[in-house]
Formats: sequence, C-alpha cells, structure tokens
Amino acid sequence: MPRTKAKTKTGRDEPSLRRLLRLPVGEPVDLSAYDAAGTPGGPAGKQAGLAAIATLAPRLAELQERLYAASTAGDRRRLLLVLQGMDTSGKGGTVKHVIGHFNPSGCRVRAFKAPTEEEAAHPFLWRVARALPEPGEIGIFDRSHYEDVLIARVRELVPRTEIENRYGEIAGFEKSLADGGVTVVKVFLHLSYEEQRARLLRRLDDPEKHWKFNAGDIEERALWPAYQEAYEIALRRCATERTPWYLVPADRKWYRNWAISRLLLEHLEDLDPRYPKGDFDVAECRARLLAS
Repeated sequence: MPRTKAKTKTGRDEPSLRRLLRLPVGEPVDLSAYDAAGTPGGPAGKQAGLAAIATLAPRLAELQERLYAASTAGDRRRLLLVLQGMDTSGKGGTVKHVIGHFNPSGCRVRAFKAPTEEEAAHPFLWRVARALPEPGEIGIFDRSHYEDVLIARVRELVPRTEIENRYGEIAGFEKSLADGGVTVVKVFLHLSYEEQRARLLRRLDDPEKHWKFNAGDIEERALWPAYQEAYEIALRRCATERTPWYLVPADRKWYRNWAISRLLLEHLEDLDPRYPKGDFDVAECRARLLAS
C-alpha cells in the first residue's frame, strides 16, 4: 500500500496510516498476503508503541470534546468505528484500551450478538440503525451488520441469494451514513490462526478468564477457511472510496491499539471540529458574576 505523508499538530510529517492500512477499493482481497504479526508504520517495538499511545491520548480527548461541543451548536457530524475480526482478535480489547482515551459520556458502544426475537422480526439493518451515534458522539460497534454476511454465509443461516442482496444493502446503508455526516471507520482485525489458538489456550489455563471462553470457539476454528473467504468477499464487496476498510494486524496487541488510535486521530483531525462561540456578552457576564 502506498505511503503518503500527513501533517501532525506539531507540523511534523508522518506516514498516513489510513493510506498504509487501507485495503484497495474494488480489488480482490487475499488475507493470506497480509502478515497478522506485522507492524506497518508502527513504532519500533512494544515499549515505544505504548509510549506513542500515551502521547496520542490527550489529542484524541481534545478532539472528542470539540466534536461533542460542536454538536451543541448544530454540527451533526459524528464518527462510527466498526470493529470486525475473528474470535479473540481484540474487539473488546480495543474498546477497553482505545476508547478509554475518550469521555464515556460522548461515546456509544454496542456489541452485536445473535439477534433477539424482536430484532429477527425486522430487516437485518434495523437494529444497527437504532444503535448509531448521535451528532457529536463517537460510536463503536463490537461486531456489526457485517455479521449478517459473515456468520450468516458460513453457517448458511439464510439463502445465498439473500446474502448477495445484503452486500448491496450494506453499501447503500453506509453511503446514507456518510451523506448524513457520519464518518465511518471500518477496521478488520487481522489475526493469525496460530495466535488465536494461543489466546484461547491462555483463557483455558487461567480460571479467571474461563468466563471469556466458549467451547463453541473450537468448533468455529474448524470453519476458519470459510470465514476467511467470507471476510475476503465482504471486504471487497462493501468498500467504497468514502467507506473503505482498514486492515489492522492484530497478533500484537500493542500495535493494534496504537494503529486504531492513530486511525481515529487522523479521521478526527480531518473533521477538525471547533468549539462554538458563545451567544452571550462575555464581559457583561463576567462583571455580573463578580458582583454576585
């Protein structure tokens, strides 16, 4: 992927991670061609990565506050982070470590599991539309509408013709979001088969992590090739210039957290939200307050 430069707040040029991690739009995707343990554009090692994340946190918090503040004056822009990946790829870890930079009152986190009876009675995008962030908010989807073309395809939960229709519906839905002021940041957490085994074993070996283990995860591993194919199709069919997919290598947790932090920072800096001006006389209000 091409390296381009992006200006940071300090004026220093850095490689744009969006350009580096963005999957080519309209081209076939071969996940085996990407190194799940790679660190493209990243700091030189874990300690440097953790330090870099710490330096990103204040700027992310500032931009989130500005986005939220701008909404009080009618700015309808918002950001939606969509996280997809195999079990143990780090969707929950991203929510914990990356979204922790933000004020939770301005975030809307939704984890999508198997649809409820009520949700299943509606079109598949119904429950997703209800979970979207409001103006000024940052929304995070831990899994998303893509489950309806991933597990639904692998497990053959609906006819294949319906799956084909859903790709188009997703593309149209995401276009409507972009048209409505939603910056959609779609991240595929690219985990290796070997690293998933290691993470599942760590859960088994630690009684305090048994609650995170599901015996069904072993059965799902047997379907790994089918899931990889389903992802490759979705990553190609549901990517546009305005709503591309970013592939983040996820074997190294520190890199995953740094990369997603940087991706969010680049998108928020592009939005460049501004604090709204007060609709009152500052001097007059100050005088009144001092006299009170």
